[in-house]
Order: sequence, then structure tokens, then C-alpha cells
Amino acid sequence: MQQSASSRPLVGVALVIGSCLSLPFGAAVAAQLFPVLGPWGVTSLRVAIAALLLLVIVRPNPRGWTRQQWTAAALFGLSLAAMNAFFYAAIDRIPLGPAVAIEFLGPLILAAVLTRRLADFAWVGIALLGMVLLGIDGLIGAEPLDPLGVLFVLVAAGFWIMYIRMSARVGAVIPGSGGLAMGLAVAAVLLIPVGVPAAVTVAGDMQLLLLAAITAVLSSVIPYSFELAALRRLPQRVFGVLLSLEPAFATLAGWLVLGQSATPLKLLAIGLVVAASVGTTLGARRQDKDARRRRKEEEAGPFTGPLPLPD
Repeated sequence: MQQSASSRPLVGVALVIGSCLSLPFGAAVAAQLFPVLGPWGVTSLRVAIAALLLLVIVRPNPRGWTRQQWTAAALFGLSLAAMNAFFYAAIDRIPLGPAVAIEFLGPLILAAVLTRRLADFAWVGIALLGMVLLGIDGLIGAEPLDPLGVLFVLVAAGFWIMYIRMSARVGAVIPGSGGLAMGLAVAAVLLIPVGVPAAVTVAGDMQLLLLAAITAVLSSVIPYSFELAALRRLPQRVFGVLLSLEPAFATLAGWLVLGQSATPLKLLAIGLVVAASVGTTLGARRQDKDARRRRKEEEAGPFTGPLPLPD
């Protein structure tokens, strides 16, 4: 039986954290390939390798899929292709930490639209403040942000909203990981026009091919599998705010792998987004406990038995 969106939230939280850890380190590895393959070539190669790996591992059987399932997988693939391509084009021009922070405006807006609790609005506001501080740090710090890079990452943010919505849809209508495998296959096909030169380049260089494979695993296979599973356990609004951990991990990855600095203002911003994530997580856990208690009370029904006699 498929679990409801509110069941086992702590498992969903752990899956989101795993995704947030994996994605930025994959992006940091990908950035090292940009001088040779370019951001669009790296995107195409990464998605193609990830699709091939998942098709082999999952072995989806879409022959019996309905039109609804095919539509969900196709739109999911479109969101994957566009989100990744524009994000890689952005981090070719601006540092990884601020890029992830700006891109997070997508799920943050989604969380704000879907929330119904005052506490959730407060946590969204705290996360937004963290994003603003990261943006200010990018503008006044030692590394000013390239306007075209900011435009690219804003486009990626829009497709991130589509990705979250379609990922939840795929998880609901397609069992297992078959929808993810086919979605990545669709994304790989869409990116073929920009991927052919990159494929030719890496064909004769095993070191480049290895880096591309590591990027595919860290940036696609692990995070998308984790996020698909998380969205089966968490409401979309909670999932969106929890992703605010990603700028923190992106800053760490940029520092460790790419040597990008972390200023006091950036660290303060990271603290705010982490606080928002923790607050949202605790709120989701309380909601889950309340929902379980209400279900037990409803299942028990009103007491209709005889009253106990006094001793």
C-alpha cells in the first residue's frame, strides 16, 4: 500500500538531507568539466548517463502505462532537462552557494503558496531572509554576481517548481522508480542537440568520462531517487522548505571542492535557512502525531458499552 504524504516524515526528512548533500557536490564536480565540455554539454552528458544507469537498474515496463502516466513522465523529463541545463549555465558564471540560494526561490515560493499554517509562513519568511542575505553577500562581496548568471538561475528556479510538482505527480501515479527512469530518458532525448559534441569529446578520454559518471550519480541518480521517495512521505510545502538546507551544503561544497570563500554574512544566512528547515521538520512531525491521534480516535468511535460498576 502506498504511504500517504504525511506518513513517516522523519524518513522523508533524512532523504531530503541526503539529496541536499549529494547535489551540490555533484555540481562542484561538474563545474570542473565546464572548461572542456561547457555547461550545456555537461548537463546533457550527466542526464544521459544517469538515465542509462537507472534504465538498467530499474528496468521500467511502460508498455502498459496510461496516457496520464506517460504525460506525467514526459513533463517530469522536461522539467529535469530545463532545470539542470539553466542551473549549470548559471554556475558557469556565478559561485555555487549564491546560485543555489537564488534557485531556492522556486521551492520557497511554492511552499508559501501551499502553506496553511501561520507557523509555516514564519519559517518560510526566515528562509527567505536567509536567501536575501546570500544575495546581498553576492552583490557586495568579493565576487559580484554576473547578471546573465542570475537570469539563468531564476529560470532554473521556475523549472524547479515544475520539477517538485511533477515529481510528486510521478510518485503518485507511477509505482517504484520507473517514472524517474523514464523521465530522465525523456530529459536525455531533449538534450541530445547540445550533448553530441560533449559525447564525442569524452569518448576518447576516460578521465573525463569518469568525472561525468560521478557527476551523474551525485547530481541525478542519488538526489532524484531520494527526492521522489521523500515526496511520497512529505507534503510538498514541507519538502520545499526543507530544501533550504541545500545552500548550506552548496557553500560547503564550493569551499571544499572549488575553493570558494564563505563570508560571515553568508554563514549567517546559512544559519537562518537551517533554522527554517529544523522548524519546518518539527512542525511536520507534530502534525503527523496529531493526525495519527485523530485517526485512532475516529477508529475507536464513541464509547457505547456499559458503565463500570463502583466497587
